[in-house]
Amino acid sequence: MKHIEWSDFQKIELRIGTIIAVDDFPKARNPAYILRVDFGSEIGVKKSSAQITDLYNKENLLGRQVMAVVNFPAKQIGSIMSECLVTGFHNDDGAVVLAVPDSQVANGTRLA
Repeated sequence: MKHIEWSDFQKIELRIGTIIAVDDFPKARNPAYILRVDFGSEIGVKKSSAQITDLYNKENLLGRQVMAVVNFPAKQIGSIMSECLVTGFHNDDGAVVLAVPDSQVANGTRLA
């Protein structure tokens, strides 16, 4: 494991947002959704491609809060520009389990 300095960690904007829209992403190389995540008035709504179809469906994602990196540059993923990176963990079979708060947090709140 490579160690980083505290100043490196402080550069990462990990924020909480609420998923407000979920669309299929049929042009993705691997099964994925296009998420629109509301990070509050300061940051606004950002779009992300998320390969989370193994454990989540569109209905149970709507209204769910997620933790995402919001200060990466936008990245072209297939036919969309992904504006944030929704975070999660791979379980034993490779499916992604979302990184989420265990109680409601205001949209845009930064990881402490």
